[in-house]
Amino acid sequence: MSLGLFPAGGLWSDQTPIRAELFSIERLEAHAKSLALAQPVERCPKAGRSLTGRLLANQRRLIEAFKVLQRSGGGDDGATPAAQWLLDNFHVVEEQIREIRRDLPPGYYRQLPKLISGPFAGYPRVFGLVWAFVAHTDSRFDVEMLQRYVHAYQSVHPLTIGELWAVAITLRLILVENLRRLADQILDSREARITADHLADRLLGAYGRDPEPAAAILQGWEGRQRPDAFT
Repeated sequence: MSLGLFPAGGLWSDQTPIRAELFSIERLEAHAKSLALAQPVERCPKAGRSLTGRLLANQRRLIEAFKVLQRSGGGDDGATPAAQWLLDNFHVVEEQIREIRRDLPPGYYRQLPKLISGPFAGYPRVFGLVWAFVAHTDSRFDVEMLQRYVHAYQSVHPLTIGELWAVAITLRLILVENLRRLADQILDSREARITADHLADRLLGAYGRDPEPAAAILQGWEGRQRPDAFT
């Protein structure tokens, strides 16, 4: 797995979507085999690093995003296709989070083999396996691709029964992580559009006000990188 997928500050420090080079099924299978050779695990079961805290943080952030978009009433400041999808499907997201918490209790999580090195050290082996699948498929779920990917991994190192059960749970967990990152982008873009609209109103003298000079309006923006949504 390319270490370029992970920031130096830790697994959760990067908020960009989980996305890497898009692989064909053949490259996915080859990648799975290379992962199997490069993922040593602890000999004995251990608690490892918990994923519960991150899942709860993702849940809180998604609820916040939903409430912000809901308050906007689907108006021009928030009615992007991504924002509308989150509004329309939030009940599905909540259901998936509940299922993850139900299906991954602490006792079961402890029994999953944990990695001893690499960017996922301390996390379950199956977590690193599924993370790579999501990254190299751009979150597009295909049952046959996932089956062939896991089978290729097992042709080098068999997974435990518990890990095979955990594949579907982990897939949902990582997709929720990716959705949280996309929700962050939705809110950031929304805020940038609102800021741009406000500055444009001042520049054009909207709502009966006198137009303001561009130099005064854009003061403080010199040299700053403007978000695409703002532009």
